[in-house]
Amino acid sequence: MRRTYWAAGSAVLLALLFAVAATVAAASGGRTAGAGAARTPALYSPDAGFARDMAVHHQQAVEMSFLVRDRTQDEAVRSLAYDIANTQANQRGMLLGWLDLWGLPKVLAGEPPMSWMAPGKDAPADGSHGGHAMDGVAAKPGALMPGMATKEEIAALGAAQGRDAEVLFLQLMTDHHKGGVAMARGCAVQCATPAERTLAQGMVEAQQSELTLMADMLRARGAAPRG
Repeated sequence: MRRTYWAAGSAVLLALLFAVAATVAAASGGRTAGAGAARTPALYSPDAGFARDMAVHHQQAVEMSFLVRDRTQDEAVRSLAYDIANTQANQRGMLLGWLDLWGLPKVLAGEPPMSWMAPGKDAPADGSHGGHAMDGVAAKPGALMPGMATKEEIAALGAAQGRDAEVLFLQLMTDHHKGGVAMARGCAVQCATPAERTLAQGMVEAQQSELTLMADMLRARGAAPRG
């Protein structure tokens, strides 16, 4: 388990270091005139869409992690929840920081979630398209994006205690990571900003490692990921 945490943490740390360095470089040199100047992502670009959507996706993971932390004394679950909350809160801050750096809004009214993942779509034509299914991961009724929990599921986690809270958290976070991995893969392919692609690939590797860990933790509790 410690090796798994180390692998996940290392992948995220490398991504964060690359992203911080690139952000500083962009802030200092991105406005310089000339052929080598960095281009600011467009309003509906994959870079901006991923930053907006993943910031929302991460916020719910942080919320669920804090909920389970106060509802179990199991050190393995509490440690995992702490790692997820800390990592995703930091990544969320970076994504929102990039939007500030680019002069783009953090929330875009009328933009369907995941619309930036539609191939060849630089802007929504009629507001009807949206990438609500990614790599076979679809948003369930009542959830904003693939992998995200519904309000009812969040309420159920808040009402659970002990093993019930642990199992529900691990199941909800497994779904959440699957949606997050699919979205991050989309950015790793479509985003034009090198630092953002690096961060997205780091998310894929870290969350896949945590998916393996959570499957083991569920099995140890006589449970399994949901279908």
